[in-house]
Amino acid sequence: MKSIKDLEAIRQRTLEEVNLRNDRHGIRVVVGMGTCGISAGARPVMMEFVEEIKRRGVQDAMVTQTGCIGVCRLEPMVEVYMPGQEKVTYVLMTPEKVARVVGEHLINGNPVTEYTIGAAE
Repeated sequence: MKSIKDLEAIRQRTLEEVNLRNDRHGIRVVVGMGTCGISAGARPVMMEFVEEIKRRGVQDAMVTQTGCIGVCRLEPMVEVYMPGQEKVTYVLMTPEKVARVVGEHLINGNPVTEYTIGAAE
């Protein structure tokens, strides 16, 4: 860093990164990573979401994690937030189910209903 201008450029880049992480206008995939989710296999599910989104070139999607979503018997659980739509909660997720969720829901906007909490209940 050599000047105030350099410092301001760093500040601006950092603010943009923070805004990207908090951008609620894109797609958010939230994986339950409480101890119940982790023991049920949430970590491989989360990693597969990251890789599948990258493979498909989905630009406006962010994968994040949260603590326990609340229904431990249905873990691993994943919540998908699409702009202008209701949240969709997927249950009993596996890495093998991720490609279908990304293709049908994240890309084409059609939730995979047989993987949702409504179908499980």
